[in-house]
Amino acid sequence: MPQGTWSAKRERQYKHIKQGLKAHGRSEALAEEIAARTVNKERARAGESKEASSASLKDISSSRRGGLRSHRGPGGRTRDQLYAEAKAKGIKGRSHMNKAQLERAVGR
Repeated sequence: MPQGTWSAKRERQYKHIKQGLKAHGRSEALAEEIAARTVNKERARAGESKEASSASLKDISSSRRGGLRSHRGPGGRTRDQLYAEAKAKGIKGRSHMNKAQLERAVGR
């Protein structure tokens, strides 16, 4: 754990991310690496680090990026997620659509 200068909040964040990754079947080493990278990126975005890459500052936050990728995997997005996206896009008749119809309507 390379968190010698991390605050208590970042320590908790690191442990939480690491536990989640391990629960999803990632190895100990990979979970530690991903968690440390995520915490360091969030520190850079919040101005808590001395140096930060431009990608860390300009890219979307790790939590948002994870949320955007949450629809992947078995089953894909839920009907409620598809409905919310259809609503945001202003698709008419969405309340009468089933999951397959919503997937086609949103088109991703």
